[in-house]
Amino acid sequence: MLMTGADNLARLGHLIDGRIIRNDETFPVHDPSTGKVFAECPQATDELLAEAVGAAERAAGDWAALGPGGRQKVIAEMAAALDKHIGDIVAISTLEKGCVRGSAEAYVASYFMKHTAGTDVPVDVLEDNEQRSVIMVRKPVGVVAAITPWNAPILILCEKIATALLVGDTVVAKPSPFTSLATLALGELWKDIVPPGVLNIVAGGDELGAALVNHPTVRMVSFTGSVAAGRQIAQSAGAGLKRVLLELGGNDAAIVLPDVDVDTVAEQIFNVAFLMSGQTCAAIKRLYVHRSIFEPMVAALARLADAAQPAHNGVDGALDPLTTRPQYERVRMILDDAIEHGARIPAGGHPLDRDGYFVAATILTNVTDDMKVVAEEQFGPLLPVIPFDDVEDAIAAANATEYGLCGSIWTSDIARGAELAARLECGTTLVNSHAEVAPHIPYGGSKNSGIGRTGGQNGIDAYSELQTQYVYKSPERVRP
Repeated sequence: MLMTGADNLARLGHLIDGRIIRNDETFPVHDPSTGKVFAECPQATDELLAEAVGAAERAAGDWAALGPGGRQKVIAEMAAALDKHIGDIVAISTLEKGCVRGSAEAYVASYFMKHTAGTDVPVDVLEDNEQRSVIMVRKPVGVVAAITPWNAPILILCEKIATALLVGDTVVAKPSPFTSLATLALGELWKDIVPPGVLNIVAGGDELGAALVNHPTVRMVSFTGSVAAGRQIAQSAGAGLKRVLLELGGNDAAIVLPDVDVDTVAEQIFNVAFLMSGQTCAAIKRLYVHRSIFEPMVAALARLADAAQPAHNGVDGALDPLTTRPQYERVRMILDDAIEHGARIPAGGHPLDRDGYFVAATILTNVTDDMKVVAEEQFGPLLPVIPFDDVEDAIAAANATEYGLCGSIWTSDIARGAELAARLECGTTLVNSHAEVAPHIPYGGSKNSGIGRTGGQNGIDAYSELQTQYVYKSPERVRP
């Protein structure tokens, strides 16, 4: 049993070569709902990182030779261990993230792992005739660096490692320093299930992540995080011709046509925009509403925002704290910038007068495209609402961004909604929904929102070396 007491958290360490390694160097972990330090997390040294990568390299041959069936069995056992201790993982994650509803990601992570455990690694038959057969198989890339963010550390970790392990890769994972403890706890759960060296988990700051990306043995970097960090990783990985899979966030637009039921759609949009106080990559971050229903929509959203109560240390609420102090300060800066430049605030518009990193759920109108709250990814409880008269203008505004993760159309006319959604420049488009992920469906961004896709066949291929195999059925043949 892991539990969340101070003594139990202090026992957590890095998973390296099948062993839990604890070292004296640590960094503080804050509870965002109070702003206070509640634990110390071990900080991996360069020597420990080298041990982890070396262990992954040594384990690669035997793990690949185990075959898909044997690897599926291990992933299923990992999911079962997560299920057995999921309450503990959720409790630790809630302390780290300050998010009650957001910590339910552990349950989704279990579902993702179980799905992967039941997924076969496909073999594509490209030709099969009297003369020859041609197939394409998926082989391991090698050692994969899996670097995860602070907003969904359990789900994203489990998606990355399950897919990599399925195709025969070995992994060195590094969680965000803001939310490392629950990931280290998973390492303790899995250390006797995964063969030594196949999965390694090391905790530390940005310098450790950079060292992992630059390590010559690492052949692929799977990263979820900011655009700025993604650019640095792509540049570093490019020098070694390493494969990259990058999910880098978004500034998602939703467009509401005049034929919707305002109260129903307002509640659905609010729930997507303010999940984890807006700290999800695929949250609605810009809302374009037809002018004929603009005022009723703003009023409905403002009522919902005013009713949002804060969550605190395991007590559920509709408003989570910002997970990190830097993000709290950035959201306040974006809000202050909007107010200074003339934005109107029908609801919220201020930090909460309490401990922790809380900002009130905020609806903004009278915003312009050059305001930070519209032009940049806020990643906080701020929703700018913008009127339009012509849907062509709304489509153009939605596409006028460097991001391209998700976008949605809200309408009663499904055929028209699908036609308009197809014109949005993003990796995923939706009609009457937003921010959906599933293990069998590809997910990822265009433009600066990322490179590659997770999920489905595309996700498996991202972690695979594709090999084409020709077999001629007789040596006596006419050469082309």
